[in-house]
Amino acid sequence: MAGELIIGGDAPVSIQSMTNLPIDDVRGTIKQIENLRHAGADLVRLAVRNEASIKHLREIRSSTDIPLSADVHFNFRIAILAIEAGIDKIRINPGNIGGPDGVREVVRAAGEHGVPIRVGVNSGSVDLGRYKAVSPATLVQSALDNIRILEDNDFFEIVVSLKSSDIFQTIEANRLFSKERDYPLHIGLTEAGYGISCVVQSSIAIGHLLLEGIGDTIRVSMTGDPLDEVAVAKRILESVGMRTPEFRIISCPTCGRTDPSVSILELAQAVESGLTGYRERLRDMGRTLTVAVMGCEVNGPGEAAHADVGVAGGGKGSMLLFSKGKKLKRIKVDEVVPVLLREVERIIDSWSDIRE
Repeated sequence: MAGELIIGGDAPVSIQSMTNLPIDDVRGTIKQIENLRHAGADLVRLAVRNEASIKHLREIRSSTDIPLSADVHFNFRIAILAIEAGIDKIRINPGNIGGPDGVREVVRAAGEHGVPIRVGVNSGSVDLGRYKAVSPATLVQSALDNIRILEDNDFFEIVVSLKSSDIFQTIEANRLFSKERDYPLHIGLTEAGYGISCVVQSSIAIGHLLLEGIGDTIRVSMTGDPLDEVAVAKRILESVGMRTPEFRIISCPTCGRTDPSVSILELAQAVESGLTGYRERLRDMGRTLTVAVMGCEVNGPGEAAHADVGVAGGGKGSMLLFSKGKKLKRIKVDEVVPVLLREVERIIDSWSDIRE
């Protein structure tokens, strides 16, 4: 339990992200946390680097009720102060937090406050003097060495992460560990880069593990805005069937048959933007609305007809509007978004009537 968030067991796979502002920027950090929560994060981690950060952590803690995790290294006193400040989860490396006495003190504080400890091992933290090379086996062994320190202190509220920037190492390390222990696993790639490269690599690694039944909480580590991390994580969970998306947009790649006066990309983006206003209603219903935005008369009408609602290129600056498999009317391109959204609202209202 990280606050009210259950990690592991039959609980849904949760989404994590991390703030990227200095913790002394309290107002900016609080705003970033709330934006992450609104985007779909279930837990947010903060780097707590020194004892001076604790006063800022207390202020942040009192300003939000989303579960927060503190990332602490090298100083067990900072970890204890973060726990006492109301943190819900703490990420440490028991091997570098301050020796056996320091570990005992952190464990005591965590036990008294009901705070789980995340043991994090990545390809950059493996002791190469001891293990000689980074591999799935040495990642697992390093994790087990750190876990035993906690277990020897009778502490078992543990979450484990084994990450590498290499997809194959990450997948195999988590496979091996899941055969050794039954602790909840936090999965993801470390230092996965930015943009499409990060999206593709993280989706392969995280999605692969989830489809094997491995993983209880995820983070997409992406250089840039952490809101993008949450967006990608949500899409991964939706794609592997672990979350119900509020809406799904089908759009074609376009070809030479597409009316040159119509930008399908811009149209699909405008439709998606308009659909966000219905997200909460659809989430409450547990329904997915499928909307098609298609470029031409070949595949367009068929695909649009299989969606709840959609449009397909009709030529000469117009498009065909479909709803529930029926062609409704031809509309001008500049009217597509408002007309389509009115039909979306009508459909959602009809679903609400059925529920009532």
